[in-house]
Amino acid sequence: MKLTRRDAIAMGLGATVVAMLPLRASAAGEEAIAAFTMGADVGEGDITLTAPEIAENGNTVPLGVSAPGAVSITLIAAGNPGPATCTFNFGPASGAQEASTRIRLAGTQDVIAIAKMPDGSFIQAKQSVKVTIGGCGG
Repeated sequence: MKLTRRDAIAMGLGATVVAMLPLRASAAGEEAIAAFTMGADVGEGDITLTAPEIAENGNTVPLGVSAPGAVSITLIAAGNPGPATCTFNFGPASGAQEASTRIRLAGTQDVIAIAKMPDGSFIQAKQSVKVTIGGCGG
């Protein structure tokens, strides 16, 4: 096979597009975090995120989150096309500030849980989940 100039340009453009995809996913995750926190700083604290290290199928990945005293908790899948997956709000009658759900993951990525505390501060926990079969069209 002979490599022409046109083929080389096409391969270079394709490689550039592929290289930019993770940056867009990361930027979308950061935008989702900023939307929930309204631009406030996010610290570390008493929040627990339970997720499998390896998910054999990205269509249904079980997650659990707990943050004692939290007003609300959001889950963000940084590598998904729509990174903000769900938000749990807790009222004064809530017995415990914990929740569990199942989400879809497009591929191996970080799952981030951010809790809003009563004083207006935010805390987070992050865990990487390795997905062997993607669930968002993968």
